[in-house]
Amino acid sequence: MIVAGVMSGTSADGIDVALVRIAGKERTLRLRLLAHEHFAYPNVVRRAVLAAMNARSARVADLARMNFLLGELYAEAVAKAVDNQKIEVQVVGCHGQTLYHQGAPTAFLGRLISTTWQTGEGAILAARLGVPVVSDFRPGDMAVGGNGAPLVPLLDVAYYSDTRKLRVLQNLGGIGNLTIIPRGSHLGKMEQVIGFDTGPGNMVIDACAQKLFRKAYDANGALAAKGMVIQRALARGLEHPFFRRRPPKSAGREEFGREFVAQFLRWCGTRADRFDILATATALTAASIGDSLRRTLSTFHAEHSLGGKREYVASGGGVQNKTLMRMISEQVRPLGFRVLTSDDLGLPSQAKEAVAFALLAYQTWNRQPGNVPSATGANRRAVLGKISYP
Repeated sequence: MIVAGVMSGTSADGIDVALVRIAGKERTLRLRLLAHEHFAYPNVVRRAVLAAMNARSARVADLARMNFLLGELYAEAVAKAVDNQKIEVQVVGCHGQTLYHQGAPTAFLGRLISTTWQTGEGAILAARLGVPVVSDFRPGDMAVGGNGAPLVPLLDVAYYSDTRKLRVLQNLGGIGNLTIIPRGSHLGKMEQVIGFDTGPGNMVIDACAQKLFRKAYDANGALAAKGMVIQRALARGLEHPFFRRRPPKSAGREEFGREFVAQFLRWCGTRADRFDILATATALTAASIGDSLRRTLSTFHAEHSLGGKREYVASGGGVQNKTLMRMISEQVRPLGFRVLTSDDLGLPSQAKEAVAFALLAYQTWNRQPGNVPSATGANRRAVLGKISYP
């Protein structure tokens, strides 16, 4: 079966489409990436998407329109990818654009409620493309007690598990998340797999680049490379309550969005050099990853098969940031890890999340579970997503 996976992340930079051939299940499951294309959001759409994430100013009418607009844009992206590659797909898996995510239960009208919202109408995609579409994956995990994130660990286990190596898979999107796969794990044996959000990936870096340099992002980490880390601001950033929470846990703009960035800039100080501020934002991502990995390995070492060779495999847009990758390497190499990117193992870094949602759609279409409870905190495995028919 050929499945199109569609992903637009919290950075809101555009749409990734992966065309993936998938067959089998559990230990016999095989997947191969056939093609990957990226379609940037027009600037006006990106601004509108980011504005929709601001709960204080977003209007209900605009949110409703955004749901249908993104459905159209996703459908156009898949249609272009399919036409460009001359490949027919049988099913589409669309993550949608996250507008809000609150994985931990919070009091609301007398109840403790967890919630998430990924917008982008699946019915629009199905009608435009003429094939079934699986969307809205995260609520299925939350309904059985999970955080709804991370959902990429299923792909991590399917693609990267190794009988001889401990692998840590790190995604560097707007939010960073990692999956620890002990040697010998596989889709039929995932009890030892650990996954969680580590904190900001590119989110704070991008926000600082936009505010201080009027750049959408720090290309190649060249701006941060000119600065020095402001240690007092880094220390304050690492005191955020999210970093003290034990896995499984998930994060989003609710933790590291506008309000956090404003506070972070105050910690840096009004007289701080802007290159130093960007270097500090970059160091925050790297240090939070290093701290998370050290704590987790020390906590779980006694009960998990963490021995053997160790590889740290990074993916996502952040791998293009050379300064970030250097800082991360300084954090994880002392733990015995060889640092690689997903590209080194045959899966392009930019395509990985789209491939993950192609796999999740395949699982749903075949009535197979898609979550990894040891990563999300769910009390059982669950079939994820909703199916829209053309």
